Amino acid sequence: MTTIVIRGARQMGGETADIVVVDGLISGEGQSTVTADRVIDASGLIALPGLVDLHTHLREPGGESSETVLTGSRAAAAGGYTAVHAMANTNPVADNAAVVERVLDLGVAAGYVTVRPVGAVTQNLDGLQLADIGAMAASRARVSVFSDDGRCVADALLMRRALEYVSTFGGVVAQHAQDPSLTVGSQMNEGVVSTELGLAGWPAVAEEAIIARDVLLAEAVGARLHVCHVSTAGAVDVLRWAKRRGITVTAEATPHHLLLTEDLARGYSPLFKVNPPLRTAEDVEAVRLGLADGTIDIVATDHAPHSVDAKEGTWADAAFGMVGLESALVVMTKALVETGLMNWQDIARVASTTPAQIGGVPGYDKPLAVGSVANITLFDPTPSTPWTADRLAGRSVNSPFQNLTLPGRVISTIFHGKETVRDGLVVAAEELMR
Repeated sequence: MTTIVIRGARQMGGETADIVVVDGLISGEGQSTVTADRVIDASGLIALPGLVDLHTHLREPGGESSETVLTGSRAAAAGGYTAVHAMANTNPVADNAAVVERVLDLGVAAGYVTVRPVGAVTQNLDGLQLADIGAMAASRARVSVFSDDGRCVADALLMRRALEYVSTFGGVVAQHAQDPSLTVGSQMNEGVVSTELGLAGWPAVAEEAIIARDVLLAEAVGARLHVCHVSTAGAVDVLRWAKRRGITVTAEATPHHLLLTEDLARGYSPLFKVNPPLRTAEDVEAVRLGLADGTIDIVATDHAPHSVDAKEGTWADAAFGMVGLESALVVMTKALVETGLMNWQDIARVASTTPAQIGGVPGYDKPLAVGSVANITLFDPTPSTPWTADRLAGRSVNSPFQNLTLPGRVISTIFHGKETVRDGLVVAAEELMR
Protein backbone atom coordinates (compact mmCIF):
# COMPACT_ATOMS: atom_id res chain seq x y z
CA MET A 1 0.00 0.00 0.00
CA THR A 2 1.30 3.46 -0.91
CA THR A 3 2.33 5.83 1.88
CA ILE A 4 1.23 9.39 1.17
CA VAL A 5 2.30 12.54 2.97
CA ILE A 6 0.00 15.53 2.46
CA ARG A 7 2.09 18.53 3.36
CA GLY A 8 0.69 21.80 4.71
CA ALA A 9 -3.03 21.25 4.13
CA ARG A 10 -5.46 23.73 5.62
CA GLN A 11 -7.73 21.93 8.04
CA MET A 12 -11.45 22.60 8.33
CA GLY A 13 -10.88 24.73 11.42
CA GLY A 14 -8.37 26.93 9.60
CA GLU A 15 -5.11 25.53 11.03
CA THR A 16 -2.40 24.09 8.77
CA ALA A 17 -1.05 20.57 9.31
CA ASP A 18 0.45 17.57 7.55
CA ILE A 19 -1.61 14.42 7.00
CA VAL A 20 0.12 11.06 6.74
CA VAL A 21 -1.64 8.11 5.10
CA VAL A 22 -0.23 4.63 5.77
CA ASP A 23 -1.86 1.38 4.68
CA GLY A 24 -5.10 3.13 3.84
CA LEU A 25 -5.46 4.81 7.24
CA ILE A 26 -4.65 8.27 8.54
CA SER A 27 -1.56 7.76 10.66
CA GLY A 28 -0.37 9.53 13.79
CA GLU A 29 3.24 9.24 12.69
CA GLY A 30 4.95 12.49 11.84
CA GLN A 31 6.26 13.28 8.39
CA SER A 32 9.88 12.75 9.40
CA THR A 33 9.25 9.20 10.67
CA VAL A 34 7.85 7.71 7.48
CA THR A 35 9.23 7.06 4.04
CA ALA A 36 6.73 8.55 1.63
CA ASP A 37 5.93 6.98 -1.73
CA ARG A 38 4.12 10.19 -2.63
CA VAL A 39 4.33 13.69 -1.21
CA ILE A 40 1.51 16.11 -2.03
CA ASP A 41 2.23 19.80 -1.64
CA ALA A 42 -1.11 20.95 -0.24
CA SER A 43 -0.15 24.56 0.46
CA GLY A 44 -3.30 26.64 0.05
CA LEU A 45 -5.50 23.57 -0.28
CA ILE A 46 -8.37 22.69 2.04
CA ALA A 47 -8.49 19.14 3.39
CA LEU A 48 -12.03 17.80 3.58
CA PRO A 49 -13.28 14.32 4.37
CA GLY A 50 -14.21 12.50 1.18
CA LEU A 51 -17.63 13.64 0.03
CA VAL A 52 -20.66 11.32 0.24
CA ASP A 53 -23.62 11.59 -2.13
CA LEU A 54 -26.94 10.17 -0.99
CA HIS A 55 -28.56 10.65 -4.40
CA THR A 56 -26.78 9.55 -7.58
CA HIS A 57 -28.16 8.02 -10.78
CA LEU A 58 -25.57 5.65 -12.25
CA ARG A 59 -28.03 4.25 -14.86
CA GLU A 60 -26.53 0.73 -14.90
CA PRO A 61 -28.07 -1.74 -15.58
CA GLY A 62 -30.03 -0.69 -18.63
CA GLY A 63 -29.02 2.92 -19.20
CA GLU A 64 -25.38 2.48 -20.15
CA SER A 65 -25.64 4.93 -23.06
CA SER A 66 -25.97 7.69 -20.47
CA GLU A 67 -23.76 6.41 -17.63
CA THR A 68 -22.30 3.25 -16.13
CA VAL A 69 -21.23 2.46 -12.61
CA LEU A 70 -17.63 2.87 -13.77
CA THR A 71 -18.08 6.20 -15.57
CA GLY A 72 -20.29 7.55 -12.81
CA SER A 73 -17.71 6.51 -10.23
CA ARG A 74 -15.06 8.42 -12.18
CA ALA A 75 -17.33 11.48 -12.22
CA ALA A 76 -17.79 11.14 -8.48
CA ALA A 77 -14.06 10.94 -7.84
CA ALA A 78 -13.49 14.01 -10.04
CA GLY A 79 -15.88 15.93 -7.79
CA GLY A 80 -14.17 14.86 -4.56
CA TYR A 81 -16.59 12.04 -3.70
CA THR A 82 -15.53 8.78 -2.08
CA ALA A 83 -19.01 7.24 -1.61
CA VAL A 84 -22.25 7.46 -3.60
CA HIS A 85 -25.71 5.95 -3.29
CA ALA A 86 -26.96 4.58 -6.62
CA MET A 87 -30.67 5.17 -7.17
CA ALA A 88 -33.00 2.30 -8.07
CA ASN A 89 -34.54 3.55 -11.34
CA THR A 90 -32.46 1.28 -13.55
CA ASN A 91 -33.63 -1.32 -16.06
CA PRO A 92 -34.28 -3.79 -14.54
CA VAL A 93 -35.28 -1.81 -11.48
CA ALA A 94 -33.26 -2.38 -8.32
CA ASP A 95 -36.26 -3.85 -6.51
CA ASN A 96 -34.72 -7.19 -5.54
CA ALA A 97 -31.56 -8.65 -4.04
CA ALA A 98 -30.07 -9.77 -7.36
CA VAL A 99 -30.00 -6.29 -8.91
CA VAL A 100 -28.69 -4.45 -5.84
CA GLU A 101 -25.93 -7.04 -5.46
CA ARG A 102 -25.02 -6.58 -9.12
CA VAL A 103 -24.71 -2.80 -8.63
CA LEU A 104 -22.63 -3.39 -5.50
CA ASP A 105 -20.25 -5.68 -7.39
CA LEU A 106 -19.91 -3.23 -10.28
CA GLY A 107 -18.94 -0.52 -7.80
CA VAL A 108 -16.30 -2.71 -6.20
CA ALA A 109 -14.89 -3.60 -9.61
CA ALA A 110 -14.72 0.07 -10.62
CA GLY A 111 -12.69 0.93 -7.52
CA TYR A 112 -13.10 4.70 -7.49
CA VAL A 113 -15.70 5.13 -4.74
CA THR A 114 -17.88 3.10 -2.40
CA VAL A 115 -21.12 2.44 -4.30
CA ARG A 116 -24.11 1.81 -2.03
CA PRO A 117 -27.22 0.59 -3.91
CA VAL A 118 -30.56 2.19 -3.08
CA GLY A 119 -33.48 -0.22 -3.22
CA ALA A 120 -36.84 0.56 -4.76
CA VAL A 121 -39.81 1.06 -2.46
CA THR A 122 -42.29 -0.49 -4.88
CA GLN A 123 -42.03 -3.23 -7.47
CA ASN A 124 -40.85 -1.83 -10.80
CA LEU A 125 -41.40 1.67 -9.32
CA ASP A 126 -45.08 1.24 -10.19
CA GLY A 127 -46.37 2.44 -6.84
CA LEU A 128 -48.73 -0.53 -6.52
CA GLN A 129 -47.00 -3.11 -4.35
CA LEU A 130 -43.99 -3.02 -2.03
CA ALA A 131 -40.69 -4.28 -3.41
CA ASP A 132 -38.77 -7.06 -1.66
CA ILE A 133 -37.41 -4.65 0.92
CA GLY A 134 -36.44 -7.31 3.46
CA ALA A 135 -34.43 -9.34 0.95
CA MET A 136 -32.52 -6.26 -0.19
CA ALA A 137 -31.75 -5.30 3.39
CA ALA A 138 -30.49 -8.82 4.12
CA SER A 139 -28.50 -9.12 0.87
CA ARG A 140 -24.75 -8.64 0.50
CA ALA A 141 -25.53 -5.03 -0.44
CA ARG A 142 -27.06 -4.42 3.03
CA VAL A 143 -29.47 -1.86 1.57
CA SER A 144 -30.71 0.66 4.15
CA VAL A 145 -32.06 3.44 1.88
CA PHE A 146 -35.15 2.83 -0.24
CA SER A 147 -36.55 5.19 -2.86
CA ASP A 148 -38.69 5.26 -5.99
CA ASP A 149 -36.91 8.49 -6.93
CA GLY A 150 -38.04 9.78 -10.27
CA ARG A 151 -41.51 8.86 -9.09
CA CYS A 152 -43.40 9.65 -5.92
CA VAL A 153 -44.85 6.97 -3.67
CA ALA A 154 -48.18 8.70 -4.04
CA ASP A 155 -50.44 6.18 -2.31
CA ALA A 156 -50.58 7.12 1.39
CA LEU A 157 -51.31 3.61 2.63
CA LEU A 158 -48.44 2.13 0.64
CA MET A 159 -46.11 4.83 1.91
CA ARG A 160 -47.18 4.11 5.47
CA ARG A 161 -46.50 0.39 5.00
CA ALA A 162 -43.06 1.13 3.57
CA LEU A 163 -42.21 3.35 6.54
CA GLU A 164 -43.44 0.68 8.95
CA TYR A 165 -41.36 -1.97 7.20
CA VAL A 166 -38.06 -0.08 7.19
CA SER A 167 -38.55 0.93 10.82
CA THR A 168 -38.11 -2.71 11.83
CA PHE A 169 -34.42 -2.64 10.85
CA GLY A 170 -33.55 1.06 11.03
CA GLY A 171 -33.84 1.78 7.31
CA VAL A 172 -35.02 4.99 5.71
CA VAL A 173 -37.45 5.82 2.90
CA ALA A 174 -36.25 8.64 0.64
CA GLN A 175 -39.29 10.25 -0.94
CA HIS A 176 -39.50 12.02 -4.27
CA ALA A 177 -42.06 14.60 -3.16
CA GLN A 178 -44.27 15.23 -6.16
CA ASP A 179 -48.02 14.76 -6.13
CA PRO A 180 -48.56 13.36 -9.64
CA SER A 181 -52.16 14.54 -9.79
CA LEU A 182 -50.93 18.14 -9.57
CA THR A 183 -48.12 17.88 -12.13
CA VAL A 184 -49.63 16.18 -15.17
CA GLY A 185 -47.75 17.54 -18.20
CA SER A 186 -45.80 20.04 -16.08
CA GLN A 187 -42.61 21.38 -17.63
CA MET A 188 -41.22 24.04 -15.28
CA ASN A 189 -42.01 25.99 -12.12
CA GLU A 190 -45.54 27.41 -12.09
CA GLY A 191 -45.50 31.19 -12.07
CA VAL A 192 -44.98 34.30 -14.14
CA VAL A 193 -42.16 32.80 -16.22
CA SER A 194 -44.08 29.62 -17.13
CA THR A 195 -47.04 31.76 -18.22
CA GLU A 196 -44.77 33.99 -20.28
CA LEU A 197 -43.09 31.02 -21.99
CA GLY A 198 -46.28 29.05 -22.54
CA LEU A 199 -44.99 26.03 -20.61
CA ALA A 200 -47.19 24.00 -18.27
CA GLY A 201 -46.53 25.02 -14.68
CA TRP A 202 -45.31 22.79 -11.84
CA PRO A 203 -46.85 24.12 -8.63
CA ALA A 204 -44.85 24.32 -5.43
CA VAL A 205 -47.74 22.78 -3.51
CA ALA A 206 -47.21 19.49 -5.37
CA GLU A 207 -43.97 19.13 -3.41
CA GLU A 208 -45.11 20.66 -0.16
CA ALA A 209 -48.30 18.60 0.21
CA ILE A 210 -46.46 15.29 -0.09
CA ILE A 211 -43.84 16.36 2.46
CA ALA A 212 -46.57 17.44 4.89
CA ARG A 213 -48.36 14.11 4.49
CA ASP A 214 -45.22 12.03 4.83
CA VAL A 215 -43.81 13.69 7.94
CA LEU A 216 -47.13 12.95 9.65
CA LEU A 217 -46.99 9.34 8.47
CA ALA A 218 -43.42 9.03 9.73
CA GLU A 219 -44.47 10.41 13.09
CA ALA A 220 -47.43 8.04 13.30
CA VAL A 221 -45.33 4.90 12.79
CA GLY A 222 -42.05 6.05 14.33
CA ALA A 223 -40.03 5.68 11.14
CA ARG A 224 -37.20 7.53 9.43
CA LEU A 225 -38.14 9.68 6.44
CA HIS A 226 -35.75 11.42 4.08
CA VAL A 227 -36.97 14.06 1.62
CA CYS A 228 -35.17 14.27 -1.71
CA HIS A 229 -34.25 17.48 -3.57
CA VAL A 230 -36.12 20.15 -1.58
CA SER A 231 -36.80 23.08 -3.90
CA THR A 232 -39.41 25.46 -2.46
CA ALA A 233 -39.64 27.92 0.40
CA GLY A 234 -42.87 26.29 1.51
CA ALA A 235 -41.18 22.89 1.70
CA VAL A 236 -38.52 24.37 3.97
CA ASP A 237 -41.29 25.75 6.21
CA VAL A 238 -42.98 22.34 6.44
CA LEU A 239 -39.69 20.65 7.32
CA ARG A 240 -38.89 23.29 9.93
CA TRP A 241 -42.28 22.66 11.54
CA ALA A 242 -41.74 18.90 11.48
CA LYS A 243 -38.35 19.12 13.11
CA ARG A 244 -39.63 21.41 15.84
CA ARG A 245 -42.31 18.80 16.49
CA GLY A 246 -39.59 16.15 16.90
CA ILE A 247 -40.40 14.09 13.81
CA THR A 248 -37.50 11.97 12.53
CA VAL A 249 -37.07 13.53 9.12
CA THR A 250 -33.99 14.50 7.15
CA ALA A 251 -33.82 16.37 3.86
CA GLU A 252 -31.46 17.25 1.04
CA ALA A 253 -30.89 20.16 -1.30
CA THR A 254 -29.22 19.84 -4.69
CA PRO A 255 -26.44 22.14 -5.90
CA HIS A 256 -28.62 23.38 -8.77
CA HIS A 257 -31.44 24.36 -6.42
CA LEU A 258 -28.88 26.34 -4.40
CA LEU A 259 -27.77 28.45 -7.34
CA LEU A 260 -29.99 28.40 -10.43
CA THR A 261 -33.45 29.91 -10.96
CA GLU A 262 -36.41 29.47 -13.29
CA ASP A 263 -35.28 32.50 -15.33
CA LEU A 264 -32.80 30.22 -17.10
CA ALA A 265 -35.72 28.54 -18.86
CA ARG A 266 -36.28 31.69 -20.92
CA GLY A 267 -33.84 30.44 -23.53
CA TYR A 268 -35.67 27.10 -23.78
CA SER A 269 -32.40 25.20 -23.30
CA PRO A 270 -33.22 21.68 -22.04
CA LEU A 271 -30.03 21.77 -19.96
CA PHE A 272 -32.14 23.63 -17.40
CA LYS A 273 -35.04 21.16 -17.43
CA VAL A 274 -35.01 19.20 -14.18
CA ASN A 275 -37.33 17.45 -11.72
CA PRO A 276 -38.24 19.17 -9.44
CA PRO A 277 -37.90 22.30 -11.58
CA LEU A 278 -35.70 25.29 -10.99
CA ARG A 279 -37.68 27.68 -8.82
CA THR A 280 -37.71 31.39 -8.02
CA ALA A 281 -34.88 33.43 -6.52
CA GLU A 282 -36.90 33.56 -3.29
CA ASP A 283 -37.04 29.76 -3.22
CA VAL A 284 -33.29 29.52 -3.80
CA GLU A 285 -32.63 31.85 -0.88
CA ALA A 286 -35.00 29.90 1.37
CA VAL A 287 -33.30 26.60 0.51
CA ARG A 288 -29.88 28.10 1.22
CA LEU A 289 -31.04 29.43 4.58
CA GLY A 290 -32.72 26.12 5.40
CA LEU A 291 -29.45 24.33 4.78
CA ALA A 292 -27.51 26.87 6.85
CA ASP A 293 -29.83 26.58 9.87
CA GLY A 294 -30.05 22.78 9.77
CA THR A 295 -33.63 22.47 8.55
CA ILE A 296 -32.17 20.81 5.45
CA ASP A 297 -29.50 18.33 6.50
CA ILE A 298 -27.35 17.66 3.47
CA VAL A 299 -26.40 18.49 -0.09
CA ALA A 300 -27.04 15.66 -2.56
CA THR A 301 -26.34 15.97 -6.27
CA ASP A 302 -29.26 14.12 -7.93
CA HIS A 303 -26.65 13.45 -10.64
CA ALA A 304 -28.88 12.55 -13.61
CA PRO A 305 -26.89 11.84 -16.77
CA HIS A 306 -28.60 11.68 -20.16
CA SER A 307 -27.37 11.00 -23.65
CA VAL A 308 -27.09 13.91 -26.07
CA ASP A 309 -30.15 12.65 -27.94
CA ALA A 310 -32.26 12.73 -24.78
CA LYS A 311 -31.35 16.37 -24.14
CA GLU A 312 -31.55 17.68 -27.69
CA GLY A 313 -34.64 18.95 -29.45
CA THR A 314 -37.49 20.89 -27.94
CA TRP A 315 -37.91 21.62 -24.25
CA ALA A 316 -41.13 19.56 -24.11
CA ASP A 317 -39.49 16.47 -25.60
CA ALA A 318 -36.24 16.59 -23.61
CA ALA A 319 -35.57 14.43 -20.55
CA PHE A 320 -35.55 15.89 -17.06
CA GLY A 321 -32.19 15.93 -15.28
CA MET A 322 -28.70 17.35 -14.89
CA VAL A 323 -25.26 15.95 -14.10
CA GLY A 324 -23.85 17.28 -10.87
CA LEU A 325 -21.13 15.14 -9.29
CA GLU A 326 -18.15 16.92 -10.79
CA SER A 327 -19.44 20.43 -10.07
CA ALA A 328 -21.08 20.02 -6.66
CA LEU A 329 -18.24 21.26 -4.49
CA VAL A 330 -17.54 24.34 -6.59
CA VAL A 331 -21.25 25.22 -6.56
CA MET A 332 -21.36 24.79 -2.77
CA THR A 333 -18.35 27.09 -2.54
CA LYS A 334 -20.11 29.80 -4.52
CA ALA A 335 -23.59 29.45 -3.01
CA LEU A 336 -22.68 28.75 0.60
CA VAL A 337 -19.07 29.63 1.46
CA GLU A 338 -18.58 32.79 -0.57
CA THR A 339 -21.94 34.10 0.68
CA GLY A 340 -20.85 33.60 4.29
CA LEU A 341 -23.67 31.18 5.07
CA MET A 342 -21.29 28.29 5.79
CA ASN A 343 -17.66 27.55 6.60
CA TRP A 344 -15.61 24.50 5.62
CA GLN A 345 -16.63 22.57 8.72
CA ASP A 346 -20.24 23.09 7.68
CA ILE A 347 -19.47 21.87 4.15
CA ALA A 348 -17.88 18.72 5.59
CA ARG A 349 -21.00 18.15 7.66
CA VAL A 350 -23.58 18.57 4.88
CA ALA A 351 -21.55 16.90 2.13
CA SER A 352 -19.78 14.10 3.98
CA THR A 353 -20.45 13.16 7.58
CA THR A 354 -24.23 13.64 7.71
CA PRO A 355 -25.04 11.95 4.39
CA ALA A 356 -22.81 9.05 5.48
CA GLN A 357 -24.76 8.84 8.73
CA ILE A 358 -28.15 8.90 6.97
CA GLY A 359 -27.04 6.28 4.46
CA GLY A 360 -25.24 4.07 6.95
CA VAL A 361 -21.81 4.37 5.33
CA PRO A 362 -19.12 3.47 7.91
CA GLY A 363 -15.86 5.33 8.35
CA TYR A 364 -17.02 8.95 8.20
CA ASP A 365 -17.92 9.59 11.84
CA LYS A 366 -14.46 10.95 12.74
CA PRO A 367 -13.35 12.83 9.63
CA LEU A 368 -9.59 13.11 9.11
CA ALA A 369 -8.92 11.71 12.60
CA VAL A 370 -5.90 9.51 13.30
CA GLY A 371 -6.85 5.88 12.75
CA SER A 372 -9.74 6.64 10.41
CA VAL A 373 -9.98 5.40 6.84
CA ALA A 374 -8.16 7.77 4.48
CA ASN A 375 -11.02 9.20 2.45
CA ILE A 376 -9.80 12.71 1.73
CA THR A 377 -10.57 15.52 -0.70
CA LEU A 378 -8.02 18.28 -1.33
CA PHE A 379 -9.70 21.36 -2.71
CA ASP A 380 -8.25 24.61 -4.04
CA PRO A 381 -10.90 27.28 -3.37
CA THR A 382 -9.13 30.14 -5.12
CA PRO A 383 -9.31 29.78 -8.92
CA SER A 384 -12.48 31.20 -10.40
CA THR A 385 -12.91 29.98 -13.95
CA PRO A 386 -15.66 29.15 -16.45
CA TRP A 387 -17.06 25.66 -16.00
CA THR A 388 -16.40 23.73 -19.19
CA ALA A 389 -17.24 20.25 -20.47
CA ASP A 390 -13.60 19.12 -20.21
CA ARG A 391 -14.08 19.01 -16.43
CA LEU A 392 -16.74 16.32 -16.77
CA ALA A 393 -15.45 12.80 -16.19
CA GLY A 394 -18.66 10.83 -16.71
CA ARG A 395 -20.34 9.69 -19.90
CA SER A 396 -22.87 12.54 -20.25
CA VAL A 397 -22.40 16.28 -20.62
CA ASN A 398 -25.80 17.66 -19.59
CA SER A 399 -24.37 20.11 -17.05
CA PRO A 400 -26.37 23.29 -16.40
CA PHE A 401 -23.23 25.06 -15.17
CA GLN A 402 -21.41 25.17 -18.50
CA ASN A 403 -19.71 28.54 -19.05
CA LEU A 404 -20.69 29.83 -15.59
CA THR A 405 -17.73 31.22 -13.67
CA LEU A 406 -17.37 29.12 -10.53
CA PRO A 407 -14.73 29.08 -7.79
CA GLY A 408 -12.37 26.26 -6.92
CA ARG A 409 -11.12 22.92 -8.17
CA VAL A 410 -10.68 19.44 -6.72
CA ILE A 411 -6.95 18.75 -6.83
CA SER A 412 -6.80 15.32 -5.23
CA THR A 413 -9.27 12.67 -4.10
CA ILE A 414 -8.00 9.84 -1.92
CA PHE A 415 -10.20 6.77 -1.53
CA HIS A 416 -9.15 4.19 1.06
CA GLY A 417 -5.59 5.46 0.86
CA LYS A 418 -5.32 5.52 -2.96
CA GLU A 419 -5.43 8.61 -5.14
CA THR A 420 -8.34 8.46 -7.56
CA VAL A 421 -7.70 12.04 -8.64
CA ARG A 422 -4.17 13.42 -8.91
CA ASP A 423 -3.34 17.01 -9.80
CA GLY A 424 -6.92 17.58 -10.88
CA LEU A 425 -7.11 14.58 -13.23
CA VAL A 426 -8.87 11.26 -12.67
CA VAL A 427 -6.38 8.41 -12.34
CA ALA A 428 -6.61 5.76 -15.08
CA ALA A 429 -8.36 2.54 -14.12
CA GLU A 430 -5.26 0.49 -14.96
CA GLU A 431 -3.16 2.44 -12.50
CA LEU A 432 -5.86 2.33 -9.86
CA MET A 433 -5.93 -1.45 -9.93
CA ARG A 434 -2.19 -1.84 -9.31
